[in-house]
Amino acid sequence: MPKAVFDYLFHSMRDLKREVFKVLLLNRKNEFIMDQDVFLGSLTGSAVYPREVMSLALEQKAASLVFVHNHPSGDPTPSPEDRELTRSLVWSSRLLMIQVLDHIIIGSNKYYSFADEGLINQYIKDYDQRTSK
Repeated sequence: MPKAVFDYLFHSMRDLKREVFKVLLLNRKNEFIMDQDVFLGSLTGSAVYPREVMSLALEQKAASLVFVHNHPSGDPTPSPEDRELTRSLVWSSRLLMIQVLDHIIIGSNKYYSFADEGLINQYIKDYDQRTSK
């Protein structure tokens, strides 16, 4: 799935001079509902608020989400802030019983997938361990 998302968004996001954070909203069958730009950042970052993202997901009755943003530098390696944001988004969505399928960072002709790297599952596991105590 990360490759399909990359192919879908690469041409529209690769040459952007600012970070754009998108949410792809899907129904219970993982069928596409819509994609929405939720934050426009600066050259080096964007302020993404989990509350706003979850509000959009609830409004659109999304069952699952894919987060996508670009790195204008061309290097899709996640920053510590990207990792923290993804964890916060996964935890927020878990609380609302909305599934996060991936967070993909688009760079120059390449991408980084949190799901492929096992981080989405790790954040879910961490959340579940914290809340089961």
